[in-house]
Amino acid sequence: MTHSKKHTDSMPDAFIPYGRQSISEDDINAVVDVLRSDFLTQGPCVEAFEQAVAKKVDAHFAVAANSATSALHMACLALGVTEGDRVWTSPNTFIASANCARYCGAEVDFVDIDPHTYNLCADKLAEKLAHAKHNNTLPKVVIPVHFAGQSCDMQAIHRLAQEYGFRIIEDASHAIGATYQQAYVGACQYSDICVFSFHPVKIITSGEGGMALTNQPHLAKQLRTFAHQGTTKCADELTQTPGDWYYEQHILGFNYRMTEMQAALGLSQLAKLDAFIDQRHQQFALYAELLANLPITRPFQQDSGHSSLHLYPILLPSNIKNGQKVEPSARKAIFDALRSANIGTQVHYIPVHTQPYYQALGFAWGDFPIAEDYYQRTLSLPLFVGLTSEQQERVVAVLACALAEQGML
Repeated sequence: MTHSKKHTDSMPDAFIPYGRQSISEDDINAVVDVLRSDFLTQGPCVEAFEQAVAKKVDAHFAVAANSATSALHMACLALGVTEGDRVWTSPNTFIASANCARYCGAEVDFVDIDPHTYNLCADKLAEKLAHAKHNNTLPKVVIPVHFAGQSCDMQAIHRLAQEYGFRIIEDASHAIGATYQQAYVGACQYSDICVFSFHPVKIITSGEGGMALTNQPHLAKQLRTFAHQGTTKCADELTQTPGDWYYEQHILGFNYRMTEMQAALGLSQLAKLDAFIDQRHQQFALYAELLANLPITRPFQQDSGHSSLHLYPILLPSNIKNGQKVEPSARKAIFDALRSANIGTQVHYIPVHTQPYYQALGFAWGDFPIAEDYYQRTLSLPLFVGLTSEQQERVVAVLACALAEQGML
């Protein structure tokens, strides 16, 4: 017995990921029910999931897809983005927010971020639009990204859209369940299309999967057509009607459909959305207490909405301390210390314009300095449903030791 206890005490602490899914028996049973049904794809679950999400966020239409990347591509296509057009987005995002426009042959550009929210900055956008109007290089579409679950300043962005004539796709991959001005993100009050992600580390999951929402019926029709190989079986759209088997391809579309298993899981998860977000806010509040005396910048929350808190990004101290420049290796050392302690910290995100693909298109370090400074100092701490207070205490203890080792305490 003594030997067994000694062995247990010497074992490393269990791994804490930065984010993960929370799957219940109800979720498992929902998927099993589909596997035992007649439909594994193109059945009733997808439509039920679409309707449930649309109802939840008060949108008129929802179209499911096999990923948020696919949904973003569909959204660009539905808004007519094509070769020669310009699409602007945030540099502080995953590459899909920009790639979706490149798939359509459009030119991509970026707008620097707000130093507090890390979202696309509406003031920077206004400055860039005024310059672009003078040069006749205005964007056709702007894609604000609701980073970490907090909405961008959509009212200000919408005012600029009315002034300069661009369309808006909200990349709300992080933000299902979030609110802005007392309305759910996804209601499309200030946008043409809004996109959600259901990747396993997001607020709710369908395994993989995404959804595009809109209040405009013609866009909903376009979205659905692009997701289904560009085909239709609607009688009023067919050029002939030889029989019930008949369909027609009217545009070049894609196989972006969501499966029934994904939809069943997503539908089951949706019922727990509010509880999931409540738990994340409890964890957010505990981090505020635990981190209060550390020399880091905690995530800022604006008063205009209620974040879904997809991520918990902190900023390490500036690279200037007591007049001396902190070694650039400090962030990596802290990252490595957390990982060595079985804590799955991550960096969200590498600025898109610094990726080799985009540098080959002419972008360079220095183009968007606020996003670059954020990137060089950020780490995401674990935040997910099921994270315990004891685990949070362990994360902060290891972080404090790592900061001290780097001379930051």
